[in-house]
Amino acid sequence: MFKKYILICLCFLFTQLAWAQHRSSAIQGRVLQESGGPLAAASIVVENTNFSTVTDDNGYFKIIHLPEGAYQVRAMMLGFNSMAEAVTLGKGETKTIRFNLPAKANQVTQIEVFGERDKQPEKLDAITRLPLKPSEQIQSISVISERLIEQQGALTVIEGVRNVPGVYTYATFGGVRESISSRGFRGIPTLKNGVRVMTDFRGGGFSTDMQGVESVQVLKGASAITMGASTDLGGPGGIVNIVTKTPNFENSGTVSLRAGSWGLIRPTFDVQRVVDADGKLAVRLNGAYENGGKFRDHMDNESFYINPSVEWRPNAKSTLTLEMDYFREEQAIDAGTVNLSVGNEENLIYDLPSERFLGFESDKTDIKHATYAARYKYDLTNNLYLRAAFFNSNYNSDGIRTGLSALKKDAAKDINVDQVNWYRRSIAHNNTREDNSTVLQFDLVGRELETGNIKHTFQVGADYRYIDLFQPTYNSIAIDQINVLDPSTVTNVLPETVPAFERTGGTQAYDYRFGVTLQDVIQLTNWARVYGGVRYSTNKSKDEGEESATSEFWNPLAGVMFTVKDGLNIFGSYTNSTNPRSAAVVDVNGNPLGAERINQFEAGIKSEWLNDRLRFNLTFYQINNKDMNLKAFMVDENGTVLETGYYIKGGNDERKGIEVELTGRVLENLEVVAGYAYIDAQYKEHTTFVPGSAPNNTPKHTFNAYANYTVQSGILERLNFGAGAYYLGERPYNDWTVAGVEYHAIEPNTAPWYNKAYTIVNAQIGYEFEKHWGVRALFNNVLNEVGYDAYRSNYIDRIQPRNFSGVVTYRF
Repeated sequence: MFKKYILICLCFLFTQLAWAQHRSSAIQGRVLQESGGPLAAASIVVENTNFSTVTDDNGYFKIIHLPEGAYQVRAMMLGFNSMAEAVTLGKGETKTIRFNLPAKANQVTQIEVFGERDKQPEKLDAITRLPLKPSEQIQSISVISERLIEQQGALTVIEGVRNVPGVYTYATFGGVRESISSRGFRGIPTLKNGVRVMTDFRGGGFSTDMQGVESVQVLKGASAITMGASTDLGGPGGIVNIVTKTPNFENSGTVSLRAGSWGLIRPTFDVQRVVDADGKLAVRLNGAYENGGKFRDHMDNESFYINPSVEWRPNAKSTLTLEMDYFREEQAIDAGTVNLSVGNEENLIYDLPSERFLGFESDKTDIKHATYAARYKYDLTNNLYLRAAFFNSNYNSDGIRTGLSALKKDAAKDINVDQVNWYRRSIAHNNTREDNSTVLQFDLVGRELETGNIKHTFQVGADYRYIDLFQPTYNSIAIDQINVLDPSTVTNVLPETVPAFERTGGTQAYDYRFGVTLQDVIQLTNWARVYGGVRYSTNKSKDEGEESATSEFWNPLAGVMFTVKDGLNIFGSYTNSTNPRSAAVVDVNGNPLGAERINQFEAGIKSEWLNDRLRFNLTFYQINNKDMNLKAFMVDENGTVLETGYYIKGGNDERKGIEVELTGRVLENLEVVAGYAYIDAQYKEHTTFVPGSAPNNTPKHTFNAYANYTVQSGILERLNFGAGAYYLGERPYNDWTVAGVEYHAIEPNTAPWYNKAYTIVNAQIGYEFEKHWGVRALFNNVLNEVGYDAYRSNYIDRIQPRNFSGVVTYRF
């Protein structure tokens, strides 16, 4: 049945292609820079007529339905000198022309805080698979450009994604791994160039260097149509994709040095060159070294990053891009602070002084991370192309961290009677894993192919993912007891008599995931589009030599978009995610309960203003996960909670909310980024959690705002300064379970305390000297706000206190 379905779809698509070849007279071609790079959104006009068009993302254009005759065709682009060419058309004839536009002297390409105007962001199709801009997608997509990252001086991914409404920190796990959440779902996957780096489905996060980042792309909501199961990349919360830099076919370079609080030293470089005289081969090399920057005493940090890439354009139709990305980091793991509440019933987080460290100086994490990517694109026609991509990621991490366990109440010794200040310390390996992920993608993509008066933009393709994960386990070692309120009881040096760790076991898991995706965007009229898509996926896993059954499932997508006026679109969509379950998940009669399905409805407004200088988006969503497979429990005559060994269908996890986003340039010299999100996430009709309670670490409100002003004339010309604020609302530190249920060692029917809201205010000022030099001063958390990110009660990490740094940049 599946093969027949795919065959019918392919026949339908090639029928479209055959129909599209029947044309009257036409002019087609491509617009390039002098260096050979394509020019997107260039204007093509047939002078003294009403015929015109603009080039696509790869510089191609086509003007059809022209009468026979002689014409003058002109190509124009802001920042480039225009060119014209005479063309004579016979009846039914198609002429192909090419323009190589020279750049105007002293003209710099305008990059907005969201990237280039009127252009699909680079490599966005790794996660959407369609050649559409974010404003043309019926999914909520935000892009943070290299320009905004540089302005704000972001050193981590979470500092970048704070510019996206509704995206927030789930946990930092001792300050060494960033786990990012959205729409009330724990730890959404973070990708690098379309590949999941750490395969932990719980969203354990990972560290990376921002020097090689060209943009950060955030797709909120279900991505199952292109990514598969909710236990992989297709979860309902969304994904974050980190896009690395590749050649722009220009000769340029940048070196910089940043120094700041707590001994931070950070030199970086970025160099790119066109290798050959024909402009067909270009290379780029990024690198960074970082040392220091940890605010707590007895902690250090050192990292190294290198990112080489090469791109080859042998002809006007083919592009091959190869890149490698390597990151090595050794940094101290913060044992964090503790909650002084007896019984952990209220928020009494201890504001641990920065000069006090509750762990040991040997608490370190060691991360080695390499990614490899190869992308190939071949244009079959101006409107049809093939795309193939290979991605691989090797992520190895190990570390030793201190664990803190509260001592039991002892009135005679005055231990933990009025407050929990006495703790037993132990050391253990921290998230040891060897993660190897490989992805292959093949797509046939059509752009605005016509069948009669209807245009189709479509994608049909297949992808294969392979995951090889090894996780060894070791024993933990008890060390001593400390009073967190008494520094004299806390030593930061391990005793010499501590024995070596012993290997206690481990797991080796293999996952094979295959999917076929078909998407079609049908332009019914100038103001109406219909979106449709379906994905067929298979999941197969092997663990400890035992092979599980293969899961198969379908995920659809459907939606509409109406253009009220040019640059103002209204959209609505439905899609879902599948949570596959193994045959071991059975009901009381031993029958498999099967996969779970998570439904999402989304609607909103996407708009572009001031010649696409400014974008405003408004999104409403509702996500429901009903009929989940939940463990069944019973309580014996002694009041002990026991697992029954079977599962039941129940529950309704609901997330709904609103997201508002404004980003771009209000005035020529005033850039803004602002957003607000309201999240109503709650368990409903649930057998495990208290109805109406929210998932742990889910805030109801987030807010972000940033503005940057550049002086364009006078004595202060080229001076720019900006400021921003990020607000994260209060959120429960844990889940709230009903009586008689055991879940993650949570005390049943105990209301969680709430982590307090916090607001981070940052500011920056910079000056660009003529031609080469630039300086910038960055002031972070200028109000010295005290705030905490907590994962249950295991990691309670303080946000960075007030700090500053300075950056000197030389461009050539």
